[in-house]
Formats: sequence, structure tokens, C-alpha cells
Amino acid sequence: MRLALLCMLLVCGSTIPASAQHLKEITNSIGMKLVLIHAGSFAMGSRSEGSGREDRELLHEVTLTKSFYLGVHEVTRGKYDEIMGAKPDRPRTNSLPMQNVSWEEAAAFCERLSELPGEKAAGRVYRLPSEAEWEYSCRASSGATFCFGDSVELLGDFAWIKDEKDLFVSFYPVGLKKANRWGLYDMHGNVYEWCQDWYANYPSGAVTDPQGPRSGQGRVFRGGCYGDTASKCSSSYRFSIVPTFSSSEIGFRIAMSLPIKQPESTPSK
Repeated sequence: MRLALLCMLLVCGSTIPASAQHLKEITNSIGMKLVLIHAGSFAMGSRSEGSGREDRELLHEVTLTKSFYLGVHEVTRGKYDEIMGAKPDRPRTNSLPMQNVSWEEAAAFCERLSELPGEKAAGRVYRLPSEAEWEYSCRASSGATFCFGDSVELLGDFAWIKDEKDLFVSFYPVGLKKANRWGLYDMHGNVYEWCQDWYANYPSGAVTDPQGPRSGQGRVFRGGCYGDTASKCSSSYRFSIVPTFSSSEIGFRIAMSLPIKQPESTPSK
């Protein structure tokens, strides 16, 4: 019975509608768009076995009881600089994904964004997504290898990844490829994305609202990047490294729990 349920979740997943008072999409005070992700259940992990994947990506049932918002795009260099003031020589319109950012710096961005007067007034508190929230959102009800299915040939429509025929590999501005069913861009490829969780092996049984262990050695990052081949860009592929590490291959995307106040769409600058 448990295996049958996992297979059903893997094929289609399930979602629980959020309250009607929450907008499907919001634009915050600095023009970042976030989409509402409804609570639901899904099969987290991989159907594949071998090469250690059965340990890292053990298939198990996950239920998320709380809806949340997730950034439509990876955080760009322009938005990062607007909040952190790190590179004044770069224009705020720079739409390349932010890279060379550690987990600690990504978390600091979320904290500083939350402190903006417009965000505080709206009751919005930003954070990194949990690993379960990230995979649930990436899959967008797909139980396949990728958000669109299992065909590697179609991956190029959704992701910037390494092309075996081309020695030149690079990241690109966000949002140029196709979005998944839930309106999220670049969940596969372009740059890896930090998650909130410390890394740990998956549990063997069903879990609700997993947050990862309280401490650990490495923070999780997901999604693959421009220098990877297809296998590392799957919905289930996971890896981790120390939170002080930064690389041109790693960026991040913001998440937000449902605010106490009703979200209002704010015109972008």
C-alpha cells in the first residue's frame, strides 16, 4: 500500500488550496516576483538506483502543510547589489544570476530584504526555501526526472547546462528558458541554488514539513548548473558544502512563508 501511494504521488502529487485571500503572484517593493506554492504531498527523491543515489535520494513521502511563496527567478546580481550594496559599478538592471555567494551571504540577503520598510509593512519575511520546498516546487507535480518529464532531449528548452558539442559553457540572464508548470524559471541548470537545510540522509518513512537537522557540516544546494550534464540537473539531485563556500556555479532563490497581512502587488521600479 505504501509503495502504491508513493508511486501515485510520484506521478501526479497533490496540492491543498491556500486561502483565497493570498494572491497567486506578488511583486515586492524592489520588483522581485514571487509565486504562491500551495501546500501538498509528493514523493521526494529518485526512482533511480546506483552510484550512491539510493542513499542520497531515497524515495519517501513528504507532506508540506503550509503554502508559501517562492521567487519566480533566481536572485539576480542587480537585486543583490540593490540590497547588499556589494558592487556599485554594476547596474541594478543586471539580470544575470547572482553567483560567488555563500550560504551565509544568501541568508543575510533574505534578512536585509525583510527589513525594508515596504516589506515590513506588508508583513513579509524572506528566507531560503527548505530542501523539501525546493524539490516540491521544482517538480511542480511532476514525478519524472525533470519538471517536464524524463526526456533529456527536452532539457535544453528549460535549462542552461553543459552542451557536450560546445566547449564554451556559461550562465545566462534569468528567465530566458521555459518555466515549469508553476511559473518558476531556471529550476534546472543556470546556477545551483542554496537551500535552508543542513545536509542529512533522507528518512525511510513518510515525513511532514521536514526542515533538516539542527546542525551539520554542509548546507544543501540544488538544481544543477551551466557546467553540469543532465544527471546533476534532475529534480532530485542533491549535494552540500560548508556554508562559507562560494562558487561561480552557486546562487540562490528567495522563499517566504505566508505573511500575516494580505499581500498586495507593488509596482516594480
